[in-house]
Amino acid sequence: MSSGFVSGTHAIATAIFGLLRPQDTILFITGKPYDTLEKLINGENSCSLKDFNIATQICDFLNNNIEIFLGNNPKVVYIQRSMGYNLRKSLKICDIENLIKKIRKISPTSIILVDNCYGEFVQKQEPTEVGADLIVGSLIKNPGAGIAPSGGYIAGKKNLVELCEQRFLAPGLKNMGATHFNREILMGLFYAPLAVREALKTANFASKIFKQAGFEVLPGPDEERADIITAINLKSEENLKIFCKCIQNNSPVDSFVTPEPWEMPGYDHKIIMASGGFISGSSIELSADAPLKEPYTVWLQGGTNFYLAKYALINALELILKR
Repeated sequence: MSSGFVSGTHAIATAIFGLLRPQDTILFITGKPYDTLEKLINGENSCSLKDFNIATQICDFLNNNIEIFLGNNPKVVYIQRSMGYNLRKSLKICDIENLIKKIRKISPTSIILVDNCYGEFVQKQEPTEVGADLIVGSLIKNPGAGIAPSGGYIAGKKNLVELCEQRFLAPGLKNMGATHFNREILMGLFYAPLAVREALKTANFASKIFKQAGFEVLPGPDEERADIITAINLKSEENLKIFCKCIQNNSPVDSFVTPEPWEMPGYDHKIIMASGGFISGSSIELSADAPLKEPYTVWLQGGTNFYLAKYALINALELILKR
């Protein structure tokens, strides 16, 4: 764990490069990963996996015959717990456990790396308790409770964590430099389960009222949750803008701002994002984002203050239905 990680993507990249060497293969077994990893995979002259001659394969374990991909014994198998911008269900711990058992049966030497972002503290177990070798995440999401100002973590098997540590610092350097376990990080970890509870209440409420209003939601209000995210198909670009505007206008910071779509680094479409929290980029505080493309789905995250989030969501739904 370190405040030196600037984002979850930074922590993921550190883990991937810490584990892989030229000629190795990484298999993204849960489909195309977050858009922010595209440059890490295929970037030209940008220290990408492609630049280092590291092969990447992408398959969707729900729709593909994974035995074919695992039969090549990839060095690393990457599992993304959250849905990201894919309209699939996020993976519960039991889902991850079953997937890991399949991987171990076919490719027992593969290192299993789980992107744990948005899923921490949602269920009673974490992926390392059901067989994952490493988990990676961001402290400005669930584990930071909207209090930690920066940072990320890599946790799991000691020898693998040490490889990642040397990638993060420099070869031969371990346990060096200030750890920066400051008050905000420790306080965030302490309050994280409570913050996640509020975020889950927000997610369920959003799912319930938008489904009742006739919008498609994922997951549904009665489904067991794997993370704090709710995807809502708002059907039009204008509805997306209204929704994000309401989330922003009912946030504690920069409530006067109107979100506008922009060319966000790492994405191939314009993104509209509402995030009026105290920590920039903190997805555990109330936030929403969406690519401006069909089917015009918005991804709602967080809500550490359920009552404020409830007000914002009702306001958004009222304006959308009036339109």
